[in-house]
Amino acid sequence: MEKRVLGKTHLAVPVIGMGTWRTFDVRGGQEEGQRSQIVEEAIRVGANFFDSSPMYGEAERVLGEALRKSRDRAFIATKVWASSLREGKNQIQQALGFFQGRVEVYQIHNLVAWQEHLPVLEGLKAEKKIQGIGATHYSPFAFGELRRVMDTGRIDAIQIPYHALERTVEREILPLAHALGLGVIVMRPLGEGRLVQRSPGAAELQPFKKYGVETWAQVLLKWIVSNPQVHTAIPATSRPGRMTENAGAGDPPWFGEEERERVCYLARKTAGW
Repeated sequence: MEKRVLGKTHLAVPVIGMGTWRTFDVRGGQEEGQRSQIVEEAIRVGANFFDSSPMYGEAERVLGEALRKSRDRAFIATKVWASSLREGKNQIQQALGFFQGRVEVYQIHNLVAWQEHLPVLEGLKAEKKIQGIGATHYSPFAFGELRRVMDTGRIDAIQIPYHALERTVEREILPLAHALGLGVIVMRPLGEGRLVQRSPGAAELQPFKKYGVETWAQVLLKWIVSNPQVHTAIPATSRPGRMTENAGAGDPPWFGEEERERVCYLARKTAGW
């Protein structure tokens, strides 16, 4: 799978990684064992960039357990999500425990209290406990504040929503990230699953096979990472085998503008727009 340097973090990460929202908030041997299998599969196929957050319930703990024997082969991006500095520090210490003392990219989740948390993350970066600092937000209504954080010059990466039916970031956020040399992590690349509830027919997918993709999910993921301003996309899954499919979208050749517009048309058509 192709790798791209994630902005100022200097990390060479795969263009397809994995999120853990909802899917890794589990308890119990059987459920946690299945998540370990999914993590092992992701590492095996090269999709070894994993994103989590304390907002996701048990996800950080479950991911940490799944990586107990393979931590050195993974890139971890997690988040601080707290309205107070004290709570944020507690979250960070807990996460560092889950992930064996280090996190590759530590993000401020949804920009919550970012002015308070940013100096703490800068201190951890100086101590080399983290390699990069990021900021995230899921809503285009918050992109003005996200631009403000980006313009401080104090972060290395952003995480934003982007897919064939959500292109708001193309107007200002992606160009600004590119100009500032920031890494771009794409959340919700399949629209939280909504984009793959229905699929175009085989004949409509046929032209994309020459790009190394066969399923509609692969086409949608390749649409995202065909944009060179994007560094990695992190679809979530709770199904063994899905990461192998997702990883299949992570190699060139990439879609051109004609193919990308065709994907947008098909996405609107299958969504009933």
